Amino acid sequence: MRAVATTGYDTPTPIQAQAIPQVLAGRDLFGCAQTGTGKTAAFALPILHRLHTARPATGSGRKIRVLVLSPTRELASQISEFFSSYGRNTPLRNAVIFGGVNQNPQVKALRNGIDILVATPGRLLDLLNQGHVDLRAVEIFVLDEADRMLDLGFFPDIRKVVARLSTQRQTLLFSATMPADIRELAQSILRDPLNVHVAPMATAADRIEQGVFHVSKRNKPTLLRHLLRQSSTSRALVFTRTKRGADRVVNDLIKAGIRAAAIHGDKSQAQREKALDGFKAHRVPVLVATDIAARGIDVDAVSHVFNYDVPNVAETYVHRIGRTARAGASGIAVSFCDAEERGDLRAIERLLRQPITVRTDHPEYPHRVEVPATETALAEGSSAAGQGRPPSGAARPPRNRRRPGSGRGRPAAVGQSATSARPFRSTEPHANKGGSGSRARRRRPRRGDGKAATA
Repeated sequence: MRAVATTGYDTPTPIQAQAIPQVLAGRDLFGCAQTGTGKTAAFALPILHRLHTARPATGSGRKIRVLVLSPTRELASQISEFFSSYGRNTPLRNAVIFGGVNQNPQVKALRNGIDILVATPGRLLDLLNQGHVDLRAVEIFVLDEADRMLDLGFFPDIRKVVARLSTQRQTLLFSATMPADIRELAQSILRDPLNVHVAPMATAADRIEQGVFHVSKRNKPTLLRHLLRQSSTSRALVFTRTKRGADRVVNDLIKAGIRAAAIHGDKSQAQREKALDGFKAHRVPVLVATDIAARGIDVDAVSHVFNYDVPNVAETYVHRIGRTARAGASGIAVSFCDAEERGDLRAIERLLRQPITVRTDHPEYPHRVEVPATETALAEGSSAAGQGRPPSGAARPPRNRRRPGSGRGRPAAVGQSATSARPFRSTEPHANKGGSGSRARRRRPRRGDGKAATA
């Protein structure tokens, strides 16, 4: 209780109020709650209490009594930090293992003896197969962010891990959404579970002010720089759809004098930890991430979430914007929607059951941003984009543009004179004309020539 008071908690969240008594009573539990509602403390606090009050017999040795599976390295590290913070006044030990780093320090921690193991499925199976992990004494099994496990294809690994556990265990499953596959998994590993649902599935927090700019893809960097320079933006998460896109955004922001770092799957674990630590410590005010950071990253006082790319899975939008307005705070979520992304935006609005407010407060709005006035305009824009035509109101390319490499009229490359940029023509006789020599260029038959191409 002293540790909880030190962290500043005094009132439990709804998921904590409903889950903690049931976990203390030893019941299996299926908890479904939106991100940012305090699910980690909902299982960490009662687990620490149970382990501390029901210690194993003296001389039996320290064995793994709790196993927590997490989908990502960042979330696993965060869960381990929660156990260390809440259990600082107890003799309980915990360790975290995940891939992407040298396994030797993790093996050493396991040999020294731990009570609580937090792991990602891949590295856990590796160490199990090597004989470094013994799960026979596990009393409580926690599967956190189960729907994210499903998205990442971890279900076969999870079933292999479950097969190594005792059947006489307490199982806790937490998920932000509840698709059919998650319900099937819950039925197979839970025994007479208590279902706890504290909010409608896939709904956004009420304290998040949501908005969308309809902006062409080429103008997204300008809009992002403008919004980040506003005084109200103190700490921002920017989500992109691809790893390469995240790196491009970071490079653009750094060139503009805005401190930023990227976190995605191609970064090493050391790079990811450095970026996240800098973001948490306010050294880096902007963190650009792919959806690897959309779940479970608990960073206080994130003022803004920017969807630089609209997610193509509607539920992902809810998880992204849930990085702000945590622990009772308020926040702002802004999406940048290109013409090709309007279908994804409509899917998100259908999931939320409400439209997202269209924003037009960019200083160059009339020239740089377009907003469809009605659903009809949206449909026309999507149709135009699908046929290769720019949507209504967008700048059209000039006609009669020469195709690249056509020679005449092509601009000289950097460092070349206009003369040196012209197409090369040989001075040897017959080199530039059709003929029977080895250097002769054969004539390609024109479309519709009518003659068979025998060459």
